[in-house]
Amino acid sequence: MRRRNSDFRRPVRRRFSNVFWLTVCGLAILLLIILLSRETRDSSSRLVYTKRPYRHDRIADGLNITEEMLRPESVARQINDQISLAKAILVIAKESNNLQFAWELSAQIRNSQMLLSNAASRRSPLTNGESESAIRDMALLLYQAQQLHYDSATMFMRLKAKIQSLEEQTNSFSEKSSKYGQIAAEEVPKSLYCLGVRLTAEWFKSSNLQRKLKEEKQVAAKLVDTGLYHFCVFSDNILATSVVVNSTAINSKNPDMVVFHLVTDEVNYAAMKAWFTMNSFRGVTVDVQKIEDFSWLNASYVPVLKQLQDSDTQNYYFSGNHDNSRTPIKFRNPKYLSMLNHLRFYIPEVFPALKKVVFLDDDVVVQKDLSALFSTDLNGNVNGAVETCMETFHRYHKYLNYSHPLIRQHFDPDACGWAFGMNVFDLVEWRKRNVTGIYHYWQEKNVDRTLWKLGTLPPGLLTFYGLTEALNPSWHVLGFGYTNVDSKLIEKGAVLHFNGNSKPWLKIGIEKYKPLWDKYVDYGHPLLQQCNFH
Repeated sequence: MRRRNSDFRRPVRRRFSNVFWLTVCGLAILLLIILLSRETRDSSSRLVYTKRPYRHDRIADGLNITEEMLRPESVARQINDQISLAKAILVIAKESNNLQFAWELSAQIRNSQMLLSNAASRRSPLTNGESESAIRDMALLLYQAQQLHYDSATMFMRLKAKIQSLEEQTNSFSEKSSKYGQIAAEEVPKSLYCLGVRLTAEWFKSSNLQRKLKEEKQVAAKLVDTGLYHFCVFSDNILATSVVVNSTAINSKNPDMVVFHLVTDEVNYAAMKAWFTMNSFRGVTVDVQKIEDFSWLNASYVPVLKQLQDSDTQNYYFSGNHDNSRTPIKFRNPKYLSMLNHLRFYIPEVFPALKKVVFLDDDVVVQKDLSALFSTDLNGNVNGAVETCMETFHRYHKYLNYSHPLIRQHFDPDACGWAFGMNVFDLVEWRKRNVTGIYHYWQEKNVDRTLWKLGTLPPGLLTFYGLTEALNPSWHVLGFGYTNVDSKLIEKGAVLHFNGNSKPWLKIGIEKYKPLWDKYVDYGHPLLQQCNFH
């Protein structure tokens, strides 16, 4: 039994021995870790401490600060502070037209700067003796400036007044620029006037032109052939209309299937007929009408015609007498009083035999074949147009008065606007839905000019609301008359629109876009040369 007890106690002694040595090893390792961590902290703190003076040295070097300037009693720093303050006061003195004081201040600034420069050159600090006079003289001038109220508060007030004055001048210049730009856009260039006069004289004196027009027997049949591609342009600008026709003809795959219906006024009727009779456009058929021949176009049927003939309307938009000239200059444009501009709402009446037409403004250039537009499915809509809501602010709320209950109740303010200038019109659906009647309704509601200002796009947005099919944007690219256009859009665009005041036939046209229009003008034509077109 004793031997067994002895064998039993022996393992217990070995377990105690193992635990003891493990504990000792663990404490040794822990002590080593603590010592290493303390050494790391000490070295890092020493590193930070050694880097700090180096950082200060770098800052001092960057600011060109010397040891002398870091002292509390530094003379150089005091002179520098005086110079900085004096420079600010110098500006106020000049603004106040106190030239004598400004001259004295400038002289003292130069004197103080010279002292600092000399000290820097000899690499020794300024002494109190050599700087005392400069500091005292500058202090007297700064005190004098304080008596003249040339302090920071005064400076802020003067700067604020100056900024306000500059803003008023900017607004005045902007208004004048807009006014002169509008006047330039409205004026008929001498060359265009010359061309109209010469063509009119040519038409009446040349029997050959009139006979040539009568001999074209196939023209009448083509004018009503719904299997052809019918385009319409309403304009009094002969050369601009010619560019539209010529660019369409040159880029058409089948120009003999293209028919242009031109409508102008009586003043330009003879000149327009003469030009399109004496010039050939690759077999394109061109017919010219005058608006005065439309007997149905009268004030009893057309609300806008009655409004445009009203003297109060004319005074409102052109003299501004009724609103203290608050009406923007852009609304005082003669085109808004021209029925040629409003004729687009009567296309079914102008062309009763046609089923589908493409409407083009006279300030566009066609650079691709447009025949695919006539097979475009409008999905039961009347108007096919390119939406403009991808451009800034071009949604319904930009054009219409949403404070009026009629507008607010019937139209979504965030609905996408679209562009006049290249539109596909389904005249069958137009007649079926009585779109002209819708247009008349809104024109009569706007007799007091509270729904929109004068123009054709706002009533167009109302008339074709819910009746417009969005076309691919490449069909109609806008902005060539007032802004920069992406070159990729220009390359892909089928119709390029010079909307805005900077028309390509005017001197104010944007130079970099003029070649897009010029290449469709034959400047070698005798009549264009006689009228100094270049």
